[in-house]
Amino acid sequence: MVAIGLICAAVFLFSMLDASAKWLGQSMNPLQVVFARYAGSMVLVFILINPWTRPGVLRTKKPALQWVRSLLLLGSTAFNFVALIYLQLAETISIMFAGPLLVALASGPMLGEWPGPRRLAAIGVGFIGVLVVTRPGFGSMHPAALLSMAGCICYAFYAISTRMLVGHDSPETTMVYSGAAGTLATLPLLPWIWETPQTAMAWAVIVAIGVFGGVGHWLLILAHRLAPAMVLAPFIYSQIIWMLLLGWFVFGQWPDRWTFVGAGIVIASGLYLLYRERVRHVPAESASARLD
Repeated sequence: MVAIGLICAAVFLFSMLDASAKWLGQSMNPLQVVFARYAGSMVLVFILINPWTRPGVLRTKKPALQWVRSLLLLGSTAFNFVALIYLQLAETISIMFAGPLLVALASGPMLGEWPGPRRLAAIGVGFIGVLVVTRPGFGSMHPAALLSMAGCICYAFYAISTRMLVGHDSPETTMVYSGAAGTLATLPLLPWIWETPQTAMAWAVIVAIGVFGGVGHWLLILAHRLAPAMVLAPFIYSQIIWMLLLGWFVFGQWPDRWTFVGAGIVIASGLYLLYRERVRHVPAESASARLD
């Protein structure tokens, strides 16, 4: 129950992060917002996790994979923040929910975890849901939806690379590298994109965006320490509720019925994949219990 509470709190903070990025993107360059997200998160993480409190935290057994993973997360964030300027919160998260489908599809060639026919069918249905949300060819698809899809692809490969790091580096090391890579990659752009915030509210949101990202990822790590990923994964989809509410209260936006239909299809496909994963593991666990 504690782990479920932590995962729900994490997705709420991620929703606040996206809403803040959308609000800031209306008055400043979205890449500046990306820098604020990573710089603020890096400062917060370094206060809690540093070489003095956690000796050896900067040492990694897979340095190349750490940097590639971190840059994939940066790409996902940058694509998503630009897309948020033009799309509703509910639209972007509905597309991003296709991430687990892409992970399941790419896990075969990259991790040797080939999906069976039922899982392939679920992946196909999930992508139909994304098409329902974006509706290409019907004159309603904003080009920014392509950026959101690019962000989803980056996030899927980021998730796979995160799984590849399990057993090599600690979550704390991985978290430090995530913030450092995003900050270092966007810092050289500041002289060309910097726009000084004009209000105290804008400054406050810039600070908050780093807190939302840093604390959100920390809660995510704590939740996965307390419960298996298959138990927690369904609760990640609760983010759609926060995105709907924030889109309505903050921006006065409410998605059309096709966004709801498409999001429902994508979520149902993702949940079915989780169900098949659970079924796949039950026989192995039962056999192990009999051997014991």
